[in-house]
Amino acid sequence: MHWKVNEVTTSLRVALLGCGVVGSAVAARLQQHRDDFTARVGAPLDIVGVAVRDLDRPRPESGLDPSLFTTDAEELVTRADLVVELMGGIEPARGLLRRAMEHGASVVTANKALLGEDGPELYEVAEKQDVDLYYEAAVAGAVPLVRPLRESLAGDTVHRVMGIVNGTTNFILDKMDRTGADLESTLKEAQELGYAEADPTADVEGLDARAKAAIIASIAFHTRVRTPDVYCEGIMGVTPDDIRAARKIGCVIKLLAICERTADPRGALGVNVRVHPALVPRTHPLATVHDAFNAVFVEAELAGELMFYGQGAGGVPTSSAVLGDLVQAARHKVRGGRGPGESAYLALDVHGIGSATTGYFIRMDVQDRPGVLGQVAGVIAAQGVSIESIRQGLKRSEGGLATLHLVTHPATDAALARTVDRLRAHEDVASVASVLRVEGL
Repeated sequence: MHWKVNEVTTSLRVALLGCGVVGSAVAARLQQHRDDFTARVGAPLDIVGVAVRDLDRPRPESGLDPSLFTTDAEELVTRADLVVELMGGIEPARGLLRRAMEHGASVVTANKALLGEDGPELYEVAEKQDVDLYYEAAVAGAVPLVRPLRESLAGDTVHRVMGIVNGTTNFILDKMDRTGADLESTLKEAQELGYAEADPTADVEGLDARAKAAIIASIAFHTRVRTPDVYCEGIMGVTPDDIRAARKIGCVIKLLAICERTADPRGALGVNVRVHPALVPRTHPLATVHDAFNAVFVEAELAGELMFYGQGAGGVPTSSAVLGDLVQAARHKVRGGRGPGESAYLALDVHGIGSATTGYFIRMDVQDRPGVLGQVAGVIAAQGVSIESIRQGLKRSEGGLATLHLVTHPATDAALARTVDRLRAHEDVASVASVLRVEGL
């Protein structure tokens, strides 16, 4: 069906795939503010069906007529103008979105796992079928990041994007920093509050942030980056001792997604994309992000430094991003045109973690005797790495050991990793208790 500007139209048919917390919030908003959405779009938005797994489960919060619910998602997507996918996972979501676009529907999705794995293929289908593919809610919940990167900064050059894109891990690390609690008890509290799932693996192992980082890098650097391209470490190894040591040197630990332009050892330009815990100076804007909030720091050539901050999870906040995308896609159905498609013209190489430039925080136990500090400094210097600061922690009567807290100046991750290997092998180093990267200095 072709829509024209200012034409009195029949309604646009909206299909929802999934009706959990976010889906219910989207459905309720569309019904409660029907007249507003009609005015914004230029045509009414009518929900014609909601695909769910269990028809017997009551969903009063959605405010929908029970007759709209169906288990036949395959049929539903063929009779919609707009499809909102909130199911999650790879399949059947991937097949349903392809089918929807092949039948002329524009798509709105919050599925970061799917986009991180198959974003380019979905873009190709959208391009071929001349429909929209929108996914603002896939990256940082309610925080508007995708549209600024794709549109507002389209005439600029983005050099680096660094941020907190997982609210669950930020809640856990922030709570550990503020109370001194251990990770296990804080994770349990996050589950009780609904911030973490019963199976928190995707959050605490960094997998959720990894998929989001792939999406961000693809947009920011006009290069196809998939989830497997992203280096990933979770937070399960972070201890209260690490938190206390970070505090002593004026830092806080955050799980960061970092996307940046880099050069490999031969000087070839590329991108590096990584997710890992890192020490951030308390003077940095990201250090002030508390609880389950998200924040992303963007460094661009012309715009300079920008920061996007807000709620990264929750049904009502996330529904804001979904509805924003839905309005944009619906306007294009009414007035013609399409939103931005994939921009991958640079096709930069994706470099491994070794090419990243970062600092290291190293906590280690050494022999408490004269000359050891010089030995440690010599090992580090031999790898072409310099020391930014070093301080002695506890002295232990047992074994004659002392704890050192050491921060390096930025160097390649490969050089820093070799440095840690040499330290572990040195006769005066009893153990390297912890190694964390340092960002934002």
